[in-house]
Amino acid sequence: MGDLLVFVLSGLVSGALYALLATGLVLSYSASGLFNFAHGATAYLCALTFYELHSGLGWPAVPAALLVVLVLAPGLGWGLDRLMFRRLARVGETAQIVATIGLLVALPAAGLWAVELLADAGAPVKPAENQFGLPGVGPSPAKSWQLTDGVGIDSDQLITWVVTALVAVALWVLMRHTRIGLRLRAAVDNRSLTELRGISADRLSSVAWMIASALAGLAGVLATPLLGLSAHDFTLFLFVSATAAVIGRFASVPLAFAGGLGLGVLQNLVAGYASFAESVTGFRTAVPFLILFGGLLVLTRRARAAGVAAVDAPPVDHLAGASWGRRWGLWAAGAGLLCIAFYTVTTPFWSGLLAQGLAIALVFMSFTVVTGLGAMVSLAQGTFVTGAALVAGLLMSRGWPFVAALAVGTCAAALLGALVALPALRLGGRSLALATLALAFLADQVLFQLRWLRNGDTGWSIPRPVFGPVDLSDDRALGVALVVLVALVAAGLSALRNSPSGRAMLAVRSAPAAAAASGVSVLRTKLLLFTLSAGLAGFGGVLYASYNTRITATDFTAMTGLVWLAVVVAAGVRRPQYAVVAGLVYAVAPRLLSDYVTESAHLPVILFGLAGLALANDPDGYCAAVPVRLAKRRAVGPAGGSSPTPPLPEPGLRPSPRSSNAGGAGRGRASTCQYGWTPTGWAGGGP
Repeated sequence: MGDLLVFVLSGLVSGALYALLATGLVLSYSASGLFNFAHGATAYLCALTFYELHSGLGWPAVPAALLVVLVLAPGLGWGLDRLMFRRLARVGETAQIVATIGLLVALPAAGLWAVELLADAGAPVKPAENQFGLPGVGPSPAKSWQLTDGVGIDSDQLITWVVTALVAVALWVLMRHTRIGLRLRAAVDNRSLTELRGISADRLSSVAWMIASALAGLAGVLATPLLGLSAHDFTLFLFVSATAAVIGRFASVPLAFAGGLGLGVLQNLVAGYASFAESVTGFRTAVPFLILFGGLLVLTRRARAAGVAAVDAPPVDHLAGASWGRRWGLWAAGAGLLCIAFYTVTTPFWSGLLAQGLAIALVFMSFTVVTGLGAMVSLAQGTFVTGAALVAGLLMSRGWPFVAALAVGTCAAALLGALVALPALRLGGRSLALATLALAFLADQVLFQLRWLRNGDTGWSIPRPVFGPVDLSDDRALGVALVVLVALVAAGLSALRNSPSGRAMLAVRSAPAAAAASGVSVLRTKLLLFTLSAGLAGFGGVLYASYNTRITATDFTAMTGLVWLAVVVAAGVRRPQYAVVAGLVYAVAPRLLSDYVTESAHLPVILFGLAGLALANDPDGYCAAVPVRLAKRRAVGPAGGSSPTPPLPEPGLRPSPRSSNAGGAGRGRASTCQYGWTPTGWAGGGP
């Protein structure tokens, strides 16, 4: 009985934090339609600020907490809503997910960089990264009380329960007995009808984001003694609390709040009483992600699909009908010059850095398959990379040749991708992204902890191969080989996109209901895309590990995959050549910043994260925005007059769906052309 009470009480502490975060998620989502992946990052930034004010600058705990929760956090929510979230509400769901993931990456790094700058300026701040055992709002050290034999609570736990209860009452009063609460509930039920009554939905959105950020800030301050200052742990807390938001159907604040409390207790009970957990390494820490994945599968409602309108219309192809030289000449010339540079211009250091960028570009092209062709956001690409590389390293340690180990590792990643996709593909959008992330964390905590697979902390050696006179241990030779491989993969993906199978895939991306009505199996197509993407990620992962000559189970975690996604989608995810640009930028930019701007490791992370925020203006990425702007300039003409070319849509807007003809045959043809089959091929094709 004593153990049960301990599990319940400690579960209520984490459950209270889940409840606060989940309530903020529901409020912000219901008001704007955005799921904020950066909600945990907001909590971390507020916890960091509270720690520096209290422990660094010597402020009393309560005034520091009030400043963070009532001023900083709401101000951050208001600013992000005005600068970012309102624009994101008008773009596709993929851009929304990636932009908020970019914010998740950028906010903690921005806070840590600010602490570094203050320390360099002589401010009395303290080291903040990955600090644990920190004081909270209450007494330090915390006071303890014994309730019964073996059962006790401390002041930090008591403060968390009391504050959470007061917040629950305040939210109930706000939502039920105030005018702003009535308007917020009206906006949740029907945003358009609320606007017809003359109520500003944008203003309500700002209020909702301010309240949500304040709740995140409060959770961050209360969680400081429990989580310390670990951005990773705060992010994990956010993703687990998303299960409570799912329980509330992203619409009910009371259900989300109650779900958060119950989730914390359930998590502790399962971890405490599951007898088999002792024999499964990492199971106890993986329980929250099992609950998240199960909750998504059981509680997520599938949206009804009808009609033929494109839900994700392709961008205009400004090179439609152009010659091969005009489409690919610039890219081919760049590849040739890069091969020549390896042996004429670059130093050994820069040859290695460019080879690293080309290796990671192969991994980035897997996002072109799953997100560019399939419009699915996979947050498990790092898992496929790690799995393939560990399998290849294991086989090479048994004497297998490099090519055979590479092939088996690629197949293992493809199989793992299919296993991930089978239960998750019934979901979509943010639910699919959360499900793949939950499975990625499960792989980190359980699968990659198997001793025979990970080989301890040293991992496996993956030496670079030698093919006759070609020794790839030379970075120059490896770089040229990777240029050839990248070109072949890019050509293969472009050929796939322009093939009948590729047009079917693009049909599923643009209008799944219309594609299904035309006889295309949506589930089979998505499964094929997911498996192909996982295999390509594994292929690139083995080559990337070969560049490093070693792989360990912690080299490419689930969190690494979040950064990769932000980088590649910010560049442009619909074209494989844009993924190559993203890979080179990912490898080269940190070194350039270190040499010419600052040696801080946080600035590259901030820039990579902020690149995802640019999707609010250019949903198809900054590389894709270049031809759009050039085409608009040509359309205007040198003298500023208009040309006969039809006006182009703004970069942030989607082309309007084609209308159907009145007749039955006309309707059938319209539904076919709607998602991209034209007499000259896919309307969005080309580089």
